[in-house]
Amino acid sequence: MHANHNQTTALLGWSLQAIEAIDKMSRPYVVVGPPEFQSFADKNEILFIPWQFNVSIEQSFELYEKLRELNVKVAVPIYEETVEWAGMMNSLLFENPKLYYKSLLLRDKGLMKRRAHLAGLRVGVFEEAYNKEDIVRFFKRMNQALVRLENDQLDPIHVKPFDKAGTVGHRMIREEKDIEEIEDEEFPLLMESHLEGQEFSCEAFIHDGKVRFLNITEYVKLGHSNFVPASPALEKWRPQIREEIEKLVVAFEVTHGIIHPEFFVTPDGKIYFGEVANRIPGGHIFEHIERAYGFSAYQGQVLCCDPDTSEQELSAFFPKEVISAKGHSGNLMVYPRVRSITRLDIPKELKNHPYFVKHNMFIPASSKVAERVGFGNHYGSINFFGEDAHEMRRLLEEFEQHNFYL
Repeated sequence: MHANHNQTTALLGWSLQAIEAIDKMSRPYVVVGPPEFQSFADKNEILFIPWQFNVSIEQSFELYEKLRELNVKVAVPIYEETVEWAGMMNSLLFENPKLYYKSLLLRDKGLMKRRAHLAGLRVGVFEEAYNKEDIVRFFKRMNQALVRLENDQLDPIHVKPFDKAGTVGHRMIREEKDIEEIEDEEFPLLMESHLEGQEFSCEAFIHDGKVRFLNITEYVKLGHSNFVPASPALEKWRPQIREEIEKLVVAFEVTHGIIHPEFFVTPDGKIYFGEVANRIPGGHIFEHIERAYGFSAYQGQVLCCDPDTSEQELSAFFPKEVISAKGHSGNLMVYPRVRSITRLDIPKELKNHPYFVKHNMFIPASSKVAERVGFGNHYGSINFFGEDAHEMRRLLEEFEQHNFYL
């Protein structure tokens, strides 16, 4: 154990996978999470501070005092809702107020797009909307700019909240009547032009301002299915993608931790920036990285968040990108298409396929399906692992059409 790792690492947010990963690292840690996990933490001898992240950030000094008593050195954010708390804790722990303001930049989709635009990344056209008239005006102006005439198919636009994770509150506007469905309390919203192309995300592990490991996750259907590493067709753009990531790192002055940006690549290789998060990605991506590469991405995040991690530790920890992957790891998140569930239908050809690893679909206690928020509540997922990216993509596309819940 290295002498400089005897200070405590704070994990902000409750994630069993992150806790299990840091537990194997022989460094002291504390978990800051919702009070309802206290008894579990006590029973399993996990050092725990109960905390509600939905209170005002003005109360951060109280949390800082608790962390200081435990000799905390660095705070690691696990979820979207803990990003600015980690920013605030680290700005107090490192006595650098800029860290907090940087975390706010990574929480506001309008601000982050401006910052990326200033740094020379390609972004779509975007504006903030404070009411429905703003959206009508933006929608009309976009289609005027594209010279769409009366009988032409109009170009869609997207609207989404500034600070929600993933696809929560995301709507696609194809015609003016879609704007009517938006409730007044959803404002303000970010509006943006529609980007064509293959969507993907990156998970960049950054230490001392340098990209130490870059994973590219191929999205088959946003919010439903993805796999790691990406197919050769997408990986061929890796040098250009890495360049965009390096621009982002400089633009957002990211020195330590992970970033999870989303991009679009057009068939001719133009890369457009979508958004960036400063936390663990959704869609089981960290599990894919572990299955494909054999290292814990949660541990990688902890190592990268700690400024004292040595060059030797980093190079021993991260494998070679793409070539050292043992295969492609993919998953399909399953959403019921019925109002209430009576049974599960799992086809034989799924179970007999050599790429099938496991599934965790279940018949819920209440048969009524919960209302969906974004792509939040999937009812289990199916994991695949195999050699061939084409076959992986085909499987994910094919089973996305299947009704597992009847």
